[in-house]
Amino acid sequence: MDVTDLQPLELFSGLGTEQLEELIAAGREVPFAPGDLLWTEGEHADSWWVVVDGVVELVRRTEREDMVVGRMDAPGRWAGGFRAWVDTGVYLASARGLESGRMLEVPSVALRDLTARWFPFGSHLIKGIYGMALYVESTARQRDALATLGKLAAGLAHEINNPAAAATRATAALGAADDKLFDSLRELAEHGITAEQFTALDALRRDLAARPAPAYVDLAEIEDALAERLEARGVDRSWVMAPVLAAASADTQWCEGLARVVDDRSLQASLDWVVSSLQATVLRAEITESTRRISELVAAVRSYSQLDRAALQRLDVTEGIESTLLVLGHRLREGSVEVVKDYDGAPHIEGYAGELNQVWTNLIDNAVDAMAGAGTLRISTRAGEDGGAVVEIADTGPGMPEEVVGRAFEAFYTTKPVGQGTGLGLDIARRIVVERHGGTIEIASEPGATVLRVRLPTAPPA
Repeated sequence: MDVTDLQPLELFSGLGTEQLEELIAAGREVPFAPGDLLWTEGEHADSWWVVVDGVVELVRRTEREDMVVGRMDAPGRWAGGFRAWVDTGVYLASARGLESGRMLEVPSVALRDLTARWFPFGSHLIKGIYGMALYVESTARQRDALATLGKLAAGLAHEINNPAAAATRATAALGAADDKLFDSLRELAEHGITAEQFTALDALRRDLAARPAPAYVDLAEIEDALAERLEARGVDRSWVMAPVLAAASADTQWCEGLARVVDDRSLQASLDWVVSSLQATVLRAEITESTRRISELVAAVRSYSQLDRAALQRLDVTEGIESTLLVLGHRLREGSVEVVKDYDGAPHIEGYAGELNQVWTNLIDNAVDAMAGAGTLRISTRAGEDGGAVVEIADTGPGMPEEVVGRAFEAFYTTKPVGQGTGLGLDIARRIVVERHGGTIEIASEPGATVLRVRLPTAPPA
């Protein structure tokens, strides 16, 4: 490649022969054929590329396929070189040859030196343009984060829906059990049961309610024996009563006691009353547990969002981690993730609780993704040497390569396809920990053991 190749390009109008020779000397000619990959989306933009002839298409990876987002189809079109102005500059799309041709590749460092020397104002202008591009990309990331918030909300709705549906079912069943209980009481009264008989019958019911549940392996045998005994006595719906009585550990001795208390005429109503009472007790316990779970989830969301608390506050990092685990409960149950906790007396610190919860969300979600939904998630907290708190989140995934560890905290860098992850990025986690709290965040990774270690001081810097 020589000066005559570049002189016709409008991009270089105004540059003299000596300047063009300097530019060529600083770079190299790169021939390409259809399908050749020239650079890759997300990698550092260490070179500035100019089309001399041929056609190049720009491609971004979407969730399912590569999508062409642009085309460099005229001599003088350029891309990359962003590290000439910003150290974290990356290629915003991949480039591959469409029609054979040549490109001029100039290292970003050389480009920065040449532009600063030839036209310093233009250098500042380009730096500003790239800053705007970063702003646009950041806005797109914020939109991704909002989409992720929708996913979290959907998962939380699913978490709340399960106990709410269980409470609804149990309430309906409790109404039916109550109706049967009152009907059986009316039948007992019609059969002339005495106060002494009813007191003895209630004692038998209380005895069942106080017994421990039988072993699961014995339950089927107990049900079969009870069903046969009830059928032999002419009891209706024995297949419904037997499981309830078996779950309450009713046995032959209890049945004999019931036979001594009531006669055959009152046996059906007596069993209906006992079984309905037992069912009502179980259903009330289900409703209590379901509503407790709903209250627990609401409290976790309230703690997670920190909407009712001051931004900077005295906080317990363990509480924030626990609320985060509840909010992400649906993610942990999608596969077979075992959560192991080791909370070793981390002290209370001053910090921004809502922002730290974003950090825990990101680290836990990344760990689950790294394990592909199957493995052990270890979360530990302890006091730091300086009196602050240390949080470690570890996974048993395949680990991170050195090049990924080295770039993990760069803005916009990700190894996940579009649509996965929290949309927050480890860069934001780093900024929250380091810039907002004056702490540190580091990665130690090897196959089967990746640890993200966060150290937080007792209070953020003034």
